[in-house]
Amino acid sequence: MNTQYLKTDFLVVGGGTAGTMAAIKAKQASPESDVLILEKANIRRSGAIAMGMDGVNTAVIPGNSTPEQYAREITIANDGILNQKAVYETGRLGFEVIQELESWGVKFQKDHEGNYDLKQVHRVGKYVLPMPEGKDLKKILSRQVKRHKVNVTNRVMATRVMVQDGRVTGAVGLDVRSGDFVVIQANAVVLCTGACGRLGLPASGYLYGTYENPTNAGDGYSMAYHAGAELTNIECFQINPLIKDYNGPACAYVASPFGAYTANAEGHRFINCDYWSGQMMLEVWKELNSGKGPVHLKMYHLDDDTISEIESILWDNERPSRGRFHQERGENYRTHGVEMNISEIGLCSGHSASGVWVNEKAETTVSGLYAAGDMASVPHNYMIGAFVYGRIAGQNAMEHIQSLDHVEPDAEFLAAEQARIYQPLQQPEGVPHTQMEYKLRRLVNDYLQPPKSPNKMDIGLMKFVAYEQTLEKMGAKDPHELMRCMEVHFIRDCAEMAARASLYRKESRWGLYHYRLDYPEKNNEEWFCHVNIKKNKAGQMELFKRPVEPYVVNVDLEEEVYDVAVR
Repeated sequence: MNTQYLKTDFLVVGGGTAGTMAAIKAKQASPESDVLILEKANIRRSGAIAMGMDGVNTAVIPGNSTPEQYAREITIANDGILNQKAVYETGRLGFEVIQELESWGVKFQKDHEGNYDLKQVHRVGKYVLPMPEGKDLKKILSRQVKRHKVNVTNRVMATRVMVQDGRVTGAVGLDVRSGDFVVIQANAVVLCTGACGRLGLPASGYLYGTYENPTNAGDGYSMAYHAGAELTNIECFQINPLIKDYNGPACAYVASPFGAYTANAEGHRFINCDYWSGQMMLEVWKELNSGKGPVHLKMYHLDDDTISEIESILWDNERPSRGRFHQERGENYRTHGVEMNISEIGLCSGHSASGVWVNEKAETTVSGLYAAGDMASVPHNYMIGAFVYGRIAGQNAMEHIQSLDHVEPDAEFLAAEQARIYQPLQQPEGVPHTQMEYKLRRLVNDYLQPPKSPNKMDIGLMKFVAYEQTLEKMGAKDPHELMRCMEVHFIRDCAEMAARASLYRKESRWGLYHYRLDYPEKNNEEWFCHVNIKKNKAGQMELFKRPVEPYVVNVDLEEEVYDVAVR
């Protein structure tokens, strides 16, 4: 295998929603600077929006809602544990992002008067904006990357961020086609690698049959940890309501503005809000285990025209196989409910609150390292939040790199990482990555799936720690398999962090996301704080409490409790 050496001013790891915007904004801020996107797939169809998006979940449109209202709603939904300044930025800058996307050719649904056709799904406020033609979103972003003269290297997966003397100096990775070792010198790096969507194993048993884009294996979580950055609230899992036997959401949040709703087997509504939250998922779990399950998305009471409109949104964007799935099963929204179940667990701040610690400038705790999108700790950020924080990261990184010179990589670090990456090729007949990953994620399901049991989590933690040595038996025969082996390493890191954080926070919070059987109640006196993780000087995971910073929008959490149950 050869070694490729690259040099850039600003390195963007991940070419999805946040990554493309970070690169574009960096070039707009400093056209003369060199900006490079590193993508392990191809940016034309990569990331969580690879096949487009059917709507915006967090659109704060002037005249309809305010950043203050949005920050208040997310604060309540996240049980108060958040950096509210960071959430506020999503509300403040989101409309500018929508306007810019429109200028690039992205289409958002409007009413007959030309106003944005916002829908109410959250408890308070209208923030959902449909995108009936959202299937081309990623191609539009790719064109803008090209127009802004951003350099793109596809098919290279980053494996570690380089840090020297307390500052980021670049990253290293693997060319997943040629197998080359790639070393990139950079004065700033932003991690935009998405969620850890392959943490738990889906009920289907398929490794890549996950709710999240299955290429999102926790790469950025692991790289940030090994770079010395803090991660936060990893115990706050991502759990979603999915169509049973299908790796996609039932999308009650899309259909509910048209009159659809989540119902139990008797056809009765049991939650009053279909906006995804841990509290909502706890009510779904309770209903499934109450004797009134299964639960379903109920649309069969709606008229034919309304159902046709829902179908046009759900079947043409994001997951176009949905229509075929129902057709092959003989299911019709006019006569059948869409049976729902609970997804596998994952880590994702975009849908919950587990991510790499960032402030309102997208800065991590390591100088020159930024994070944006689903892996950055801005709760319930969704797609618009990914765009906003990609924008923030790109602009702030350009300020950071001023007067900085490139640093020669540490030869000892490079040798060690090269040996780690290529070790599976030395034993091509070793245990296949598929078997290693299946076993690891089966353990995640067995010992971490909520409701969380302390004894199970202890056993799980022990197994995850021991699994680091088990991974030494993994074999690979080509660069593609080598990439999959590295992803299993990322997943193992995330599993250990999830177990340690879940054991550390001795209370229940965020509904089903962190529901402990031994501590079933919320305990604000002791646990109104972030639980953060970092790699200490001994190379071990260190957990500690980080205080919640003062709010910029006042919220009385004693009076305003997020309760979605129908009483």
